[in-house]
Amino acid sequence: MMIAVQTLLTILIGGSIAFYLACAWFTAQFFSKAETEDHEKMTPGDIKHHPPDLRFPIFDPPPPGVSILVPVRGLDAGAKENWSSLCTQTYPLYEVLFGVVDLDDPAIPVIQELATEFPDKVKLFVGLKPRGINHKDSSLSYLLEEARYDWIIFVDSDIRVHEDYIYTVTAPLKDEAIGVVTCAFIGYHPKSLGAAIASFGRCFDFIPSLLIARAIDGGLKCAVGTTIATRRDALANYGGLHMNRIGSDYNLGKRAAQAGYVVELSQYVLESDTGTESIGDVYQRELRWARTIRFNRGLQYYSMIFCFGTVFCLPLLLVTGWAGWAIALTIVTYLTRYGQVCLSIVCMRAPNLFRWLWALPLRDLLSFVIWVAGSYGQQVYWRGRKLQVYEDGLIAQLEGDLTCGRSWDE
Repeated sequence: MMIAVQTLLTILIGGSIAFYLACAWFTAQFFSKAETEDHEKMTPGDIKHHPPDLRFPIFDPPPPGVSILVPVRGLDAGAKENWSSLCTQTYPLYEVLFGVVDLDDPAIPVIQELATEFPDKVKLFVGLKPRGINHKDSSLSYLLEEARYDWIIFVDSDIRVHEDYIYTVTAPLKDEAIGVVTCAFIGYHPKSLGAAIASFGRCFDFIPSLLIARAIDGGLKCAVGTTIATRRDALANYGGLHMNRIGSDYNLGKRAAQAGYVVELSQYVLESDTGTESIGDVYQRELRWARTIRFNRGLQYYSMIFCFGTVFCLPLLLVTGWAGWAIALTIVTYLTRYGQVCLSIVCMRAPNLFRWLWALPLRDLLSFVIWVAGSYGQQVYWRGRKLQVYEDGLIAQLEGDLTCGRSWDE
């Protein structure tokens, strides 16, 4: 029996080492290519703190108008700064539409201040009665009806962007074959252990895994909700917004790919302010994400068991009685993992994460617990509500709101 357990753990650790190496390879390839192309095509005057994605030609003639649609619930840390960054773009013609469900939402006064400060850009719509269980997409549907322009960007409310953000994420849409442009995100400046753990998951695991999936699938077949740029006609062609689906952003990208469009991942990694959230907050949100992935990816979800080599090392050491070969394998596993992690930090220009590296084993253990919990069950907590997930991500509400004032991505 012990031999079988040792063999199983060794196989899982070996597969995990291969996974860490693949993460490192695809991360380096993706971001080094971006760096090379940016430097080849940019003049010194073009360089910003986060340089735009210049794999695609600039607009000539002038670009079309763009509508940024922001569904809001509650007030995140740094909300005004986040939203102000959307209103100070270098793009010549755009608008920013905010949608709020509750008339007493604490975000309303802040958005009203922005509307006063940027009257030619900001519009606020309140009291948007939900059209389905997914209140976020319901709010987006109202804003889509009010949008003046046919190039659309769906944006989460907790991101902060550079002044060339609109240029960056819409430039690929000039190619009619590209139906969606999406951006990943991390917290560049975590202020608590929970925030650092959340940023670790995005920087070290989610983004590299996204790049691996893109290579395996022959193209990206999902989208990330922090930013989804698209054209109105393309959105209609791949089915529009779904008001009764969890992970609708993920599914939207999948439907776009199925309709024959290219889903483009931008090299611009957005900044998401994770505030001072707790590890419990991270667990609840990422458990919802895990079950969303399981319902969208099916059996592929269970192949993620080969992503937790650092977690399997301690059981291997225990069952082998700290055998020399097990100690050597553990050292190789941790060196590979930390090497991959450091590469991700450098590639994504997030040096503030280095000071939290002591928490990496905790992050890996939490990821394993979330994966196990996400591998079964159909219920999730989302925005203060308990929901039942079925089929490929459809949702039904089990009971009324449990809390209020929570932000859309909690």
